[in-house]
Formats: sequence, C-alpha cells, structure tokens
Amino acid sequence: MTWRQFRAQALIGLGALVLLAVYLVVLGGQIHGAYDDTLAHCATRESCAGPLGAFADRYSLQTDLLGYLLLAAPGALGVFWGAPLIARELEAGTHRLAWNQSVTRGRWLAAKLGLVGLLSVATAGLYSLLLTWAAGPVTTVLNNRFEPVLFASRNLAPLAYTGFSFVLGATLGLVLRRAVPAMAATVVVFAALQIAVPALIRPHYQTPTRTSVPLTAELIGRLTKIGTYGDIGGLRIPGGPWVVETSAILDSSGKEVGHTPWFQDCMNHSSLSELPTCLAKGNVHVEIAEQPADRYWTFQFVETALFAALTALLAALAFWRIRKQPA
Repeated sequence: MTWRQFRAQALIGLGALVLLAVYLVVLGGQIHGAYDDTLAHCATRESCAGPLGAFADRYSLQTDLLGYLLLAAPGALGVFWGAPLIARELEAGTHRLAWNQSVTRGRWLAAKLGLVGLLSVATAGLYSLLLTWAAGPVTTVLNNRFEPVLFASRNLAPLAYTGFSFVLGATLGLVLRRAVPAMAATVVVFAALQIAVPALIRPHYQTPTRTSVPLTAELIGRLTKIGTYGDIGGLRIPGGPWVVETSAILDSSGKEVGHTPWFQDCMNHSSLSELPTCLAKGNVHVEIAEQPADRYWTFQFVETALFAALTALLAALAFWRIRKQPA
C-alpha cells in the first residue's frame, strides 16, 4: 500500500535521477579525459600548475553548480517526499482506515519511513557517488575538499543529510497534521542546520593544529586573503587543509607589525613592486590554526554520525507521537 501511494513521486524522481546520471557520466568522462590529457603534456606535475589551473577553471563552474544542486536535494526530498507522507493522510482522514486494520500504527509508520526513506537515501547516495567521481580531478587540483559546498555534496555527508531531512519532514507532518506548514517548517529547520553546522559545529570536531607560516616575498606579493580552504594567501597547500583561524601579521618576536616604524617605512617609501620584498625583510609570519587534510574522512564520519543520531531521535519522536495521536 505504501508503494502504491508513493509510486508516482518515486517514478518522477527516478526519471530525473536517470537524466542526471547520464549527464554526470558524460561530464565525468570529459573531465577525466581532459585531466589525463593535461598531465600528458607536462614533463612533471610540478611544472603543470598553469595548465592544471586552466583545466580546473574550465570545469569548476559546472561542478560547483552540481554541488549546489546536491546540497539542495536532501532538503527537497524532505519537503516533497517526507513532509506530505503522514500529513496528507491526516488531512484526508485516510489514516482512520489504516489504523482500524490489523496492522499496528507503529508498523504502518515503519513501512512508510522505511520504504520511502531508503529510496530517498539511495537517490542522494547515487547522485553523490556520481558527482564525487565526475568532479574528482577538479577537486584534486583545487585541494578544497573542506569547502562547505564540496564537503556537503560529496561522499557520505549527502546520505546523512537526506535521511535526516526526510525523517524531519515526516515527523513535522505528524506533529503539525498539515502538509503545507510541515513543508515550510522542514525548509526552515533544514536550512538553519545547513548554515549553522559548517560555521559553528564542524570546526570543532577535532582540536585544530597550530603552525607558523613565514610570509615570503612571493607569498606577500600574491596575498589576497589568509584563512580559507586549501590555500593561504592564494598559494595552494598540498592536500588541502582547512585554515580555521589566523593571527595578524607578526614579526620575529611575535608582535603585530601594523604600527612598527619599519613597517610604516615600507608602506610609505616602497613602490608596489618593491613592497613584498621590503616586508619580507622583517621576517614576518602569521600563526594559523588548521584542520589538516588527512582529517577529511574523520570529519565526514563524524558529521554522518551526528546527523544519523538526529535522525534516530526524530524517528523515536515520530513513533512515540503516533501512539498518542488521536484517530
């Protein structure tokens, strides 16, 4: 019965997934072919920075847009598959017929959450698998796996988000008893978590390591920002760590250089081309706190476990609520 009620949405979703899968397979073949061709024309990987940068620029917009689409997919599945799942039954009154049969309320809810929830997670999982493979060479070149959209749209994280969003929508539908309010509440709660987790929770899964980065003339000359994903001041760091905190520019004694006489002298009497060399003579550096690149999978597992735990709590709330729900 659950399948008969849900099959229209499932078939529409399956059709969209097939079209998207075909596109990702074609795009992935192009990206992998272009990556191999770029490396084949370079004597060494170290001498290939320019061509690899051009390669990444060519495909980064497409992969970024696909990442944003996958970032939104769990929320969409929770809104359109999860929220109406129970709420529509309660609105139409069809739950009375089901609850007066031999099947218990708990089994009825388990069938709905199990079947539709597994289809939701499988949909997000297939999309994540294809996107992770297709965009792999671009991510390798850019070294930015910790970047919020990439982190949330690759590997395991989308599966956990989808399971959570779906059960969140179903639980809100059960509590609110109306499909449209449940859909709106699902959007608000899921969007708030997608903003709060990367900014407030994810940086603290493990204590950051601290290190000092000397500011050479080359680095100062290219310095656009300090503290990002996979680079410091525009210079790529192998592996792609996540710089979560940076100090002000410091001198060799650890004091800020902003108002020191030699710094002001460099700023006032050096041309734009001479400024990096002048500043580098002061042995300046920055202190950074970073999450090393080799913690990426640890963070993926921790975030997956976090959302799995939230999903389990919501499911427990739904089963408790349905026993108290008046017919």
